[in-house]
Amino acid sequence: MEREIPVHAIWLAQDDPKKNTAVRLSKRNDLIIHERFNRLPRRGIILEPLCGKVLGPEDHTLLLEEGGSLVGLDCSWAHIEESVAQVMKRTKLKGRMLPLLLAANPVNWGKPGKMTTAEALAASLYLVGREEHARKLLGAFRWGEQFFILNEEPLKAYAAAKSSAELVDLQFEFFDIERD
Repeated sequence: MEREIPVHAIWLAQDDPKKNTAVRLSKRNDLIIHERFNRLPRRGIILEPLCGKVLGPEDHTLLLEEGGSLVGLDCSWAHIEESVAQVMKRTKLKGRMLPLLLAANPVNWGKPGKMTTAEALAASLYLVGREEHARKLLGAFRWGEQFFILNEEPLKAYAAAKSSAELVDLQFEFFDIERD
């Protein structure tokens, strides 16, 4: 039997808890929410969109075989830069970002990369081969299945990538973005 990847979120309380996806998932016992940094797991990956290193096949071993946890950074997009700086200097978790995907949440529907914490965690689980776990997380939301429909082709391609470099290159096949 496959080991379930522990899912956590660091919650910075920057938005309405009634609309917050990490708060909802914690109430359903689908993730462990942390308000204090000292309670975060010691080993694993934290999703943060500014680090410049994509979650790729090279990271799968940490999550699938070495007991690492997956941690979402739950903050407001309006405060992303200071939030990332605050969190990353206080954790030893490996920072990773996701390849480009479309948000399905009602606030940022269809916007590339503007995902909720729940969407980011689900996308990460999908990419490491835990599709059932990913679908369970987003099953908590009316729009959850729409995320998988909107991103079906890129998710499948990203999950099949053999390296981070290949994964990064695949984004250009699905989205009209500039190469640096």
